[in-house]
Amino acid sequence: MTSKARWFWPLALALLVMDCATKRAVEHRLAVGESQAVVSEVVRFTLSYNQNAAMSIDLGGESRRLVLSALTIAALVVLGILYHRTRPTERLRVIGIALVAGGALGNLVDRIRSSAGVVDFIDVGVAHVRFWTFNVADMGITIGAVLLLLALGWKTHRRGLNGPERSP
Repeated sequence: MTSKARWFWPLALALLVMDCATKRAVEHRLAVGESQAVVSEVVRFTLSYNQNAAMSIDLGGESRRLVLSALTIAALVVLGILYHRTRPTERLRVIGIALVAGGALGNLVDRIRSSAGVVDFIDVGVAHVRFWTFNVADMGITIGAVLLLLALGWKTHRRGLNGPERSP
């Protein structure tokens, strides 16, 4: 196994398993809309289902499940290409790709298994001012995207410090 595979597969699979396990646990313990305080009322678990894209953005109307599944598969293909083009020494980039891929797979599993949508349950806020409800997969996607931006930005910044790349 290559050094990048040693980082990618354990991270992507751990995120996928953790996401699926937490979603099923919350589904078994809470009814839709029911909340359970985790850290006072600031962080609570509130079961909801999201048939739309991130932050409940509606894409595709009645065919949104198919559209979002197809977009996720396309994103996974792009991530696969990005992974293939990533050198083993680019660890931050590999970790970012693994987190985004693992999270995307977690949400895709929900879309495939149920027409209810993606299971969301992490509810953060104060009183009636609350963030969108999200899940472990969403955290992986967000953290992975930030790491990818840092990795790609750092590479671009290094090129700028060393001058433009020249072909031999």
